[in-house]
Amino acid sequence: MTRTQIRQLTFELLYSLEVQKISEEEQEEQINLFLKEQGIEQENVKNYIISTVKGIEKSKQEILKYISENLKEKWDISRISKINLTLLKLATYEIVYIKTPYKVVVNEVVELAKKYGDDSSPSFINGILANIIKQAGITTEEQ
Repeated sequence: MTRTQIRQLTFELLYSLEVQKISEEEQEEQINLFLKEQGIEQENVKNYIISTVKGIEKSKQEILKYISENLKEKWDISRISKINLTLLKLATYEIVYIKTPYKVVVNEVVELAKKYGDDSSPSFINGILANIIKQAGITTEEQ
């Protein structure tokens, strides 16, 4: 399974948890159910998905702060669609916390936005992520 496919599955799980408003206590059960339903048995894939979902949950406040601070003036995070917000959380976590090369993350998340979001999603996400990358002080040398 490619990293692109793994990232898509991670997004699908994150979105499902977001829509269902799963509590932290129920999260473990939902993750295991998702992995079983998807037939995911490779340990590296399981580990990536689980650690990413848990990492986003653990760093949720900081991630939301990054996103909020990079919205246009008079925009509130509550106006962002659940799909776009989930994609932004995933990308921010990967770029800022696990140091995945931002060019890869942005490209793949924009592709997911084209697939799952509305017509404005790709450019919206691209703009927010560009600002987050600058804010986090990530340079091309680090990538």
